[in-house]
Amino acid sequence: MKSITIQGTKRESVGKKSTKALRDAELVPCVVYGGEAPLNFSAEEKAFKGLVYTPEAHTVSIELDGKTIPAVLQDIQFHPITDKILHVDFYQLSADKPVVMEVPVRITGRSKGVVAGGVLRQSFRKLKVKAIPANLPDEVVVDVTPLKIGNKIYVGGIKTEGYSFVHPDNAVVVAVKMSRNAMKGGAVVEDDEEEEVVAEEGAAPAAEETAAE
Repeated sequence: MKSITIQGTKRESVGKKSTKALRDAELVPCVVYGGEAPLNFSAEEKAFKGLVYTPEAHTVSIELDGKTIPAVLQDIQFHPITDKILHVDFYQLSADKPVVMEVPVRITGRSKGVVAGGVLRQSFRKLKVKAIPANLPDEVVVDVTPLKIGNKIYVGGIKTEGYSFVHPDNAVVVAVKMSRNAMKGGAVVEDDEEEEVVAEEGAAPAAEETAAE
């Protein structure tokens, strides 16, 4: 997985006045968790451009007082009106300790249902995965080629290598829905006539009523 470097400066004071002064100077207050104790620092707002305003997933190398701390983004707060970054939380990476992060979903192929006039609906643009740092994927690839109208691909049916999903197995990632133009043999295909499929054989979908996290 790609990594972005952020130059930081330790914060000696974490009060409201200090935080306001940082933001007035276009600096972002940050915290790194996961170490012996939370580590407070600040960084220039522009340093987060390649981390926040991108569809790609990245780890982070925080350079602080001559040391480099590997981490992942855990939470980010934006101003409700200006969208300026107000605060960022990171989690320190350890080689043998699993971590949770969001990675993008990339759809490949052209489904049979779409060719027949159906509409592809993607429920998740990103999925939360859990893995040790070395196994964190850059993206989750979902091949929709086999999907017919009414078919769905579930989280539990996606093949993983070295990581797991932090979502219910029956959460629908992508589905092909009926459209007015969808025809089969001169007649509109009804939803209850279609089979449900998953990305990998042998993965049976659970009840769809359970909502995705």
